Amino acid sequence: MGRTLSVAKSGDLEIVMTRSFDAPRALVFDAWTKPELVRRWFGPRDCEVVECEIDLRVGGRWRYRLRHGGGMEMVLQGVYQEVSRPERLVSLETNEDCDASEGQALATLTLLEHGGVTTLTQVLRYSSKRIRDAVLESGMERGVGEGFDKLAEVMAVRAGA
Repeated sequence: MGRTLSVAKSGDLEIVMTRSFDAPRALVFDAWTKPELVRRWFGPRDCEVVECEIDLRVGGRWRYRLRHGGGMEMVLQGVYQEVSRPERLVSLETNEDCDASEGQALATLTLLEHGGVTTLTQVLRYSSKRIRDAVLESGMERGVGEGFDKLAEVMAVRAGA
Protein backbone atom coordinates (compact mmCIF):
# COMPACT_ATOMS: atom_id res chain seq x y z
CA MET A 1 0.00 0.00 0.00
CA GLY A 2 2.76 2.44 0.90
CA ARG A 3 0.40 5.21 1.93
CA THR A 4 1.05 7.27 5.05
CA LEU A 5 -0.92 9.80 7.04
CA SER A 6 0.03 13.46 6.82
CA VAL A 7 -0.97 15.64 9.77
CA ALA A 8 -0.43 19.41 9.73
CA LYS A 9 -1.55 22.50 11.58
CA SER A 10 -3.42 25.10 9.55
CA GLY A 11 -3.80 28.57 10.98
CA ASP A 12 -4.44 28.70 14.72
CA LEU A 13 -7.49 26.42 14.90
CA GLU A 14 -7.20 23.57 12.42
CA ILE A 15 -5.64 20.17 12.01
CA VAL A 16 -5.49 18.86 8.43
CA MET A 17 -5.06 15.11 7.92
CA THR A 18 -4.51 13.56 4.50
CA ARG A 19 -4.12 9.95 3.39
CA SER A 20 -4.58 8.13 0.06
CA PHE A 21 -6.22 4.74 -0.34
CA ASP A 22 -6.09 2.29 -3.24
CA ALA A 23 -9.88 2.14 -3.52
CA PRO A 24 -12.74 4.00 -5.19
CA ARG A 25 -14.12 6.84 -3.12
CA ALA A 26 -17.57 5.19 -2.88
CA LEU A 27 -15.93 2.36 -0.91
CA VAL A 28 -14.04 4.79 1.34
CA PHE A 29 -17.27 6.75 1.93
CA ASP A 30 -19.05 3.50 2.84
CA ALA A 31 -16.27 2.70 5.32
CA TRP A 32 -17.01 6.00 7.10
CA THR A 33 -20.78 5.63 7.06
CA LYS A 34 -21.67 1.95 7.52
CA PRO A 35 -21.41 0.67 11.11
CA GLU A 36 -20.29 -2.84 10.07
CA LEU A 37 -17.28 -1.27 8.30
CA VAL A 38 -16.51 1.44 10.90
CA ARG A 39 -16.24 -1.32 13.54
CA ARG A 40 -13.46 -2.95 11.49
CA TRP A 41 -11.10 0.01 11.23
CA PHE A 42 -11.86 2.98 13.48
CA GLY A 43 -9.30 3.73 16.18
CA PRO A 44 -5.82 2.50 17.03
CA ARG A 45 -4.83 -1.17 16.76
CA ASP A 46 -5.29 -1.79 20.50
CA CYS A 47 -8.90 -0.52 20.38
CA GLU A 48 -12.18 -2.21 19.62
CA VAL A 49 -15.29 -0.33 18.52
CA VAL A 50 -17.87 -1.79 20.92
CA GLU A 51 -20.70 0.54 19.92
CA CYS A 52 -21.32 2.21 16.58
CA GLU A 53 -24.49 4.11 15.72
CA ILE A 54 -24.86 6.13 12.51
CA ASP A 55 -27.92 8.10 11.40
CA LEU A 56 -26.60 9.30 8.03
CA ARG A 57 -28.61 12.44 7.30
CA VAL A 58 -28.26 16.15 7.98
CA GLY A 59 -29.13 16.53 11.67
CA GLY A 60 -28.54 12.82 12.23
CA ARG A 61 -26.20 11.67 14.97
CA TRP A 62 -23.29 9.27 15.08
CA ARG A 63 -21.74 7.74 18.19
CA TYR A 64 -18.75 5.41 18.62
CA ARG A 65 -17.66 3.82 21.89
CA LEU A 66 -14.13 2.45 21.81
CA ARG A 67 -12.52 0.12 24.33
CA HIS A 68 -8.75 0.04 24.67
CA GLY A 69 -6.92 -3.19 25.43
CA GLY A 70 -6.60 -2.18 29.10
CA GLY A 71 -10.35 -1.71 29.42
CA MET A 72 -10.43 2.09 29.27
CA GLU A 73 -13.28 3.43 27.14
CA MET A 74 -13.73 6.56 25.04
CA VAL A 75 -16.89 7.88 23.40
CA LEU A 76 -16.84 10.05 20.29
CA GLN A 77 -20.04 11.47 18.88
CA GLY A 78 -21.31 14.04 16.46
CA VAL A 79 -24.15 15.54 14.46
CA TYR A 80 -24.01 15.60 10.66
CA GLN A 81 -24.10 19.09 9.18
CA GLU A 82 -23.68 17.99 5.56
CA VAL A 83 -23.89 14.62 3.79
CA SER A 84 -22.87 14.59 0.11
CA ARG A 85 -22.33 11.01 -0.98
CA PRO A 86 -19.62 10.00 -1.94
CA GLU A 87 -17.47 13.11 -1.72
CA ARG A 88 -18.08 14.97 1.55
CA LEU A 89 -19.20 14.66 5.18
CA VAL A 90 -19.31 17.50 7.68
CA SER A 91 -20.13 16.96 11.34
CA LEU A 92 -19.88 18.76 14.63
CA GLU A 93 -18.12 16.25 16.86
CA THR A 94 -17.20 15.93 20.51
CA ASN A 95 -15.25 13.61 22.75
CA GLU A 96 -17.53 12.70 25.66
CA ASP A 97 -14.57 13.01 28.06
CA CYS A 98 -14.13 16.72 27.24
CA ASP A 99 -16.17 19.77 28.11
CA ALA A 100 -18.77 19.89 25.33
CA SER A 101 -18.02 23.45 24.25
CA GLU A 102 -14.23 23.17 24.46
CA GLY A 103 -13.80 19.70 22.99
CA GLN A 104 -16.06 20.34 20.02
CA ALA A 105 -14.64 20.33 16.50
CA LEU A 106 -16.12 20.94 13.09
CA ALA A 107 -14.91 17.95 11.07
CA THR A 108 -14.95 18.19 7.28
CA LEU A 109 -14.14 15.02 5.35
CA THR A 110 -13.47 15.31 1.61
CA LEU A 111 -12.83 12.38 -0.74
CA LEU A 112 -11.26 12.92 -4.17
CA GLU A 113 -10.70 10.02 -6.56
CA HIS A 114 -8.23 9.87 -9.42
CA GLY A 115 -7.43 6.65 -11.26
CA GLY A 116 -8.93 4.40 -8.59
CA VAL A 117 -6.96 6.09 -5.80
CA THR A 118 -8.95 8.09 -3.26
CA THR A 119 -7.36 10.92 -1.33
CA LEU A 120 -9.06 11.55 1.98
CA THR A 121 -8.64 14.95 3.61
CA GLN A 122 -10.13 15.64 7.02
CA VAL A 123 -10.01 19.13 8.47
CA LEU A 124 -10.74 19.46 12.20
CA ARG A 125 -11.50 23.02 13.31
CA TYR A 126 -11.39 23.69 17.06
CA SER A 127 -12.59 26.66 19.09
CA SER A 128 -9.09 27.61 20.27
CA LYS A 129 -5.42 27.09 19.49
CA ARG A 130 -4.96 25.65 22.99
CA ILE A 131 -7.53 22.89 22.36
CA ARG A 132 -6.16 22.17 18.88
CA ASP A 133 -2.63 21.82 20.26
CA ALA A 134 -3.82 19.65 23.18
CA VAL A 135 -5.49 17.29 20.70
CA LEU A 136 -2.26 17.04 18.70
CA GLU A 137 -0.25 16.35 21.88
CA SER A 138 -2.69 13.64 23.02
CA GLY A 139 -1.30 10.98 20.68
CA MET A 140 -4.13 11.51 18.21
CA GLU A 141 -1.77 11.27 15.23
CA ARG A 142 -0.67 7.74 16.21
CA GLY A 143 -4.25 6.61 16.81
CA VAL A 144 -5.57 8.07 13.57
CA GLY A 145 -2.57 6.72 11.65
CA GLU A 146 -3.17 3.19 12.95
CA GLY A 147 -6.88 3.49 12.22
CA PHE A 148 -6.18 4.64 8.67
CA ASP A 149 -3.76 1.72 8.23
CA LYS A 150 -6.62 -0.60 9.26
CA LEU A 151 -8.93 1.26 6.87
CA ALA A 152 -6.47 0.62 4.02
CA GLU A 153 -6.55 -3.09 4.90
CA VAL A 154 -10.37 -3.10 4.85
CA MET A 155 -10.35 -1.28 1.51
CA ALA A 156 -7.91 -3.82 0.04
CA VAL A 157 -10.26 -6.67 1.00
CA ARG A 158 -13.39 -4.83 -0.20
CA ALA A 159 -11.73 -3.87 -3.51
CA GLY A 160 -10.74 -7.50 -4.04
CA ALA A 161 -6.99 -6.92 -3.83
